[in-house]
Amino acid sequence: MTERTAGGWRVPPAARLLGLAGLIPFFGLALLSLAGETWARMPLLFYGASILSFLGAVHWGAALRGTEAEAGWDWPRLGIGVMPSLVAWVALLLPAGWDAGLLILGFLCLVLVESVATRTGAVGRNWLRLRWVLTIGAVLSLFLGEVLVF
Repeated sequence: MTERTAGGWRVPPAARLLGLAGLIPFFGLALLSLAGETWARMPLLFYGASILSFLGAVHWGAALRGTEAEAGWDWPRLGIGVMPSLVAWVALLLPAGWDAGLLILGFLCLVLVESVATRTGAVGRNWLRLRWVLTIGAVLSLFLGEVLVF
């Protein structure tokens, strides 16, 4: 994770492929929800919460694999790593409509924080490009499958 390239963190091709494949459940469940399949609502929310939590874990991994020169980033990285799980958990406790809204906000806030962190080198530009693509897909799916239907 901390291997450097001119564009920041190295993003293995497998991460790109698996990341994009991770959008399949988002879009599939959103389309089912749009088609009136009410059972698809909760799996869409649970999947969104799981993925948001996973994204926080990436920052824990970065902190654990960081070099001595990056030791000053430990607290910010670990803090960023904890927040998505807390937001996802709270989102699942909220009433319909608010739950998806908080997940959308969580995805957007995290990628915005990562965008700022790119300026310090704490997050690589290559990673950030992938994150924006995946975030747009996740947010669009949650919006179409939950907020729009609600």
